[in-house]
Amino acid sequence: MLPVDLPDTVREALLAPLVDHACHGVRRDELSRAQFELLINEGASPAPPGTTHFDTPIGAGIRRWCAPVLGLEPHAPPAVYVSRRAELGAAEANRRLLQAAGVVVFLVDTGVESVDLLSAAEMGRGGEAAADEIVRVEQIEQDVAEMAQVAVDYMDSLGEELAARAVRAVGLKTVAAYRLGLDFDPSRPSRGSVIAAANRRLSDPKRRLNEPVLLRHLLWTAVDVARERGLPIQFHTGFGECEADPHRADPARLAGFVRALQPLGVPMVLLNGYPFQRQAAHLAHAFPHVYLDAGPAFAQTGAGSARLVEELLELAPFHKLLFGSGCRGVSETCFLGALHFRRALGRAFKARLDEGEWNAADASRIAHMIGSGNARRIYRL
Repeated sequence: MLPVDLPDTVREALLAPLVDHACHGVRRDELSRAQFELLINEGASPAPPGTTHFDTPIGAGIRRWCAPVLGLEPHAPPAVYVSRRAELGAAEANRRLLQAAGVVVFLVDTGVESVDLLSAAEMGRGGEAAADEIVRVEQIEQDVAEMAQVAVDYMDSLGEELAARAVRAVGLKTVAAYRLGLDFDPSRPSRGSVIAAANRRLSDPKRRLNEPVLLRHLLWTAVDVARERGLPIQFHTGFGECEADPHRADPARLAGFVRALQPLGVPMVLLNGYPFQRQAAHLAHAFPHVYLDAGPAFAQTGAGSARLVEELLELAPFHKLLFGSGCRGVSETCFLGALHFRRALGRAFKARLDEGEWNAADASRIAHMIGSGNARRIYRL
């Protein structure tokens, strides 16, 4: 799995247990092939007629790397793989793949509520790991909007509910990139504008929040809670929900909000980034409170993740990089995320060792930092 001639200490550091600081629950139910293929595609759409999502980098990775975990030969045909998964059952397949990822702590975004998804505690049990919760602020807002009667109740309840949920969480998360875009006005909205927007919101509280003033109010309320409790805030960036305009999820567009938060000292963690990883690395280099990962890009790009890591390591401080699988839907995404993360780091480290830029002690220390140490420090694990 790793370059054969790495020093033993570096190899051990790369294979050490990981803290997966950004993941989601996986499906607990049995999946048909059509359902499985939808879950390995970020676009969440069926492949065109006569084609398959197994003919993608992640599909090839599943057949090559996940098949042996489930007791198959490498490169098992898609039909054989899906059949074997069904034979084992979802619980056993999840157990094998989550444990094979070598994760010691899962930090789970619980914002997608579904009885079909494993909870944070169940993710931990399945992977024989610890587990904590990351609170998605948009889900809290949805709950408050459906309960509030008037705008003032909405405003008061939003802060109270966020604070209550933060007590048992290790971080907050926003998907504003896919609701508002990251090029929003970074200033805190006035109380009057929030009340007016809240009145519009409460006229149809079940709809998905896309009101710019309320999204900005939600973010600033989350910042207040995070500052009070010493929590980081995760910002989803890069590729993700297909309804959003991709260019508006470029983390460089978040620079105004990054500057606004710097005096407050609230850590900002830029998730995913791809294909804007260089912009995310620039922000982490330039601002002391900004951190980043590459998320599901490891699983989705497969062997191409080596180039991704090289671009992150060009500029991002090593103490700012984290591992997050971005796992969602199927446990294969967790296993492949961890696998390609380790493989990509191994290649990058090998090149630096061969060039004499690092020694083995440097490489081992940096591997531990990125794999688990940075997350333990930021999330106070």
